[in-house]
Amino acid sequence: SATKELVFDKVKVPKENMLGRANQGFRIAMQTLDGGRIGIAAQALGLAEGAFNRTVEYVKQRKQFGRAIAQFQNTQFKIAEMATKLEAARLLVYKAAKAKETQKVYTQEAAMAKLFASRVAVEVTDMAIQLHGGYGYIRDYAVERLARDAKITEIYEGTSEVQKMVIGGGILR
Repeated sequence: SATKELVFDKVKVPKENMLGRANQGFRIAMQTLDGGRIGIAAQALGLAEGAFNRTVEYVKQRKQFGRAIAQFQNTQFKIAEMATKLEAARLLVYKAAKAKETQKVYTQEAAMAKLFASRVAVEVTDMAIQLHGGYGYIRDYAVERLARDAKITEIYEGTSEVQKMVIGGGILR
């Protein structure tokens, strides 16, 4: 979607149309970002799971040297690493969603989930491309698109560096 500048110049909003209380706008905006970060973390998790599932099927079918590449130790190592990272990301996303449901403040949980799940999405989709070989880099295969889609999850709703600032700042306060 396109991004455009929107400027309000000398606009007055009647009190009855105000969202929240006076001088609370920044806090409300930050809470909105926290919720959005959980959504982005869930999106990243879904992208990574999609790449993982496609890769598991692919390595079971793809033959090299007379056997499925799923039988090679390196393939098994990569699949194990992908599965473990996915499970850890899933737990952080679920923890953040639960915190949103039950806590007034869930900034740390949201930032951690987004930081980790988006990183996992990029790593898992990269491994998926590797395991697909040359096919993984061709637009005809879904893992190529999933890898491109995974990268944006590290950027929007606050970059990974912003998430680290939120997490570190919260811990050190």
